[in-house]
Order: sequence, then C-alpha cells, then structure tokens
Amino acid sequence: MLGIPSFGLLVALLLSLAGIARAADGDILERKPMAVPAGASYVAEQIVYESDGLRIAGFLAYPKTAPTGQVRLPCVIWNRGGNREFGAITQEFFLVRAARLSGWGYVLFASNYRGAPGSEGKEEFGGADVADVLNGLRVFDQLPFADAARIGMWGHSRGGMMTYLALTRTDRIRAAIVGAGPTDLDRWIHERPEMESEVTAQLVPQWEAQRAKAIAERSALRFVDRLPKNVPILLVHGSADKRVSPRDSLDMAQALFASRRPFRLLIVEGADHAISERSDDYNLAARDWLDRYVRDRAALPDLTPHGR
Repeated sequence: MLGIPSFGLLVALLLSLAGIARAADGDILERKPMAVPAGASYVAEQIVYESDGLRIAGFLAYPKTAPTGQVRLPCVIWNRGGNREFGAITQEFFLVRAARLSGWGYVLFASNYRGAPGSEGKEEFGGADVADVLNGLRVFDQLPFADAARIGMWGHSRGGMMTYLALTRTDRIRAAIVGAGPTDLDRWIHERPEMESEVTAQLVPQWEAQRAKAIAERSALRFVDRLPKNVPILLVHGSADKRVSPRDSLDMAQALFASRRPFRLLIVEGADHAISERSDDYNLAARDWLDRYVRDRAALPDLTPHGR
C-alpha cells in the first residue's frame, strides 16, 4: 500500500512541474501589434520575451509580405544605447528604424534590456543584461519567415559595447555594426566623470570593490583577442562626437588590424554622437555591410598582404 507523500516530496514535485512549465530563454510570451503609418509596407509588434526568468520588452518589425513569402528573410538585432530611461526604445524611435530596415528586406528585433521601461530586472550596464541580447537572438528562431542563419547585429553608443560583449559569447552573428561605441571605459570615465557617478557606480554590481575588473570586462580594447575572427565589424564614428571619443573607434580599428580581424572604419567628418549631420552616409555604409555579409553571405576578405 502506497503511503501519503511527505511535504518535502510534494514541494519537490510542484517545483519540478513548475520547471517543466517555465518558458525557455528567448521564448516569445506576448505579441501585440503596433500602429504604423497609413500605407506602410511593414508590420511592427511589441513583444515580451523570456530572459533569465525575466519578462523583457522587445520590438519586432518585418515586411508585410514576410509571413506569406516562400523565402526566409535575413535578420538584424538592434542594440540600444543609453541606460535606464535615457535612450530606451520607444514606439516612435523603433518605427523609424522599422521602416528603414524592413524596407531593406530585413526582419528587425530590438530589446529594452532588463531594468528599462517595460522590462523586469535590474540593469547592469554590460553585465548580466548582455543575456537579454543573446536570448533575443532566439526570437528569430520562432518566426517562420526569418532566416536565423543570417543575422547581423547593430549597436550604437552603449549598444556598441553590448555588441562587442555579445560577440564574445555567440557564434550566430554573421556581421556587426558599431556606431560611436565606447571601447575604453577607463578613458571614458576620465573624460566624463559623470559616467561613473551617475551611471556605472549606480548600475554595475559591487562597483567600488570590483571597479578595475568591471572596467576591463566592459572595454572591448581589453578583449579583442576574444572577438571572433570570422565576423566583420563596421566601425562608424563622428569626428565631433562629444559623448564618446572618436579615439575609441580609432584605437579599436588599430587593434582589429593588428589581430587580423576583418573590419572597416568610417570616421564621419564633423558628425556628432548620433552622426545626425551625416545619417545618410551612416545608413548607406550600414546597408552595404549588412547586404554584403549577412544577406549575400559574402566571403571574408583576404587580410594577408597581397597584390602587385
């Protein structure tokens, strides 16, 4: 005769069942259509997806023809800049990029990392929140019209830092674009002390005790050797950027060159942090990069000295 299960066994059973029911990282939990301009040729959605047990707000866009098309479309994941509410993705912000990227023929996904509006959790400015980028890649796996084997990653400002960090932890990216991305946090803080008092000291766990380690972990110049050699990176920076020194991209270009990693550097003369004065140049370079290495899967260039 079977006895009555103990309380501990019942708890274990319930926890086991809860684990089975728990969503996996990257699972889309909610999808809600967004209003787009009349006559728009794309669909935009607000979504909620799973990341480390947190509900993270995301944004999705794709051409209207995508769901019924027979051809899977290339994809781009956009990494936002800023921190907390500053620079967080809004509907207005996203729709501008949605129109552009879907018009280029891409499926676009963007995340408001943990701690930002609409997302659970606590932001760490390049710490555990990098998982929200990596888990966002799995959103593409759930879309029948998305070619999850052709993914590009584009990050601007802090989003560039997130891009460098993500590239060290995934092999799913075919090409990357970094606009005005910080690569040396020690210099950044020296030039803009408010970045420490108002951002890193407030967001990075154990900042005072782990300051040097946290800076090294978030400075791409310190981990160039861990970046993949098969992912070409487009670096774009305005020469008049007052938020992130253009030297961050210049130094990164030198490091990528020295380590024989494929890259292209575009310094836009007189442009600010957002490259707002020459946004057409920025977007043309970005589209060419994505089309070449993501959409068309072009072979990597020969980086050894050659020719006549």
